[in-house]
Amino acid sequence: MRVLLVEDEVRLASTVRDGLAGEGHVVDVVHTGPDGLWAARNREYDVIILDIMLPALSGYRVLQALRGAEVWTPVLMLTAKDGEYDEADAFDLGADDYLTKPFSFVVLLARLRALLRRGAHARPAVLTVGELSLDPSVHQVRCRGEQLSVTPREFGLLEFLMRNAGRVVGKTEILDSVWDPHYEGDVNIVEVYVGYLRRKTAVAPGRPGHIDTVRGTGYLMRAEGESGR
Repeated sequence: MRVLLVEDEVRLASTVRDGLAGEGHVVDVVHTGPDGLWAARNREYDVIILDIMLPALSGYRVLQALRGAEVWTPVLMLTAKDGEYDEADAFDLGADDYLTKPFSFVVLLARLRALLRRGAHARPAVLTVGELSLDPSVHQVRCRGEQLSVTPREFGLLEFLMRNAGRVVGKTEILDSVWDPHYEGDVNIVEVYVGYLRRKTAVAPGRPGHIDTVRGTGYLMRAEGESGR
């Protein structure tokens, strides 16, 4: 899941970002209303966490501008304001959910999963490539009907590859989409995790499954699950 977090409290934003990243999600963080509006209109996200009290442009106005521009990404309003009229205003402007600070991270995560399920009309609820199936709403992967045990990072990488099945994707593109935006480590970490997934999704001994290496270019998820090049 790719998340945009628009929150001016730097410490809170960092805590939420780290928590979501630990669950295998990719999080972009901005701290002002105008920056949030720009990111939401120019990049693709699965869900937006939007604070109401923001510098320069309130979360209400950001939300209003997004819906006016026909950007229908699910939005969870996050605020210290607690009142039924504030909540009603948020829903009237097009919010999908509302959470008052302070909040439980477990509850936040559950709300985000619920929003992803509700927003499934824009994307298939369950991704299927050959004998692989991946359900983003419950973080579950199956291969030939058997549930696989994958780490949050492996899940995020597999989801990205499945969403781009039939298209070659490079290591840099994978890092930008699956790893934390601030990652500065070795790009070859992608190769390591692709290896993990190949072993877990192997069709048979010696046939590493659905992910091909396109030398000098990147990786290709194949629906037929042929062995790597």
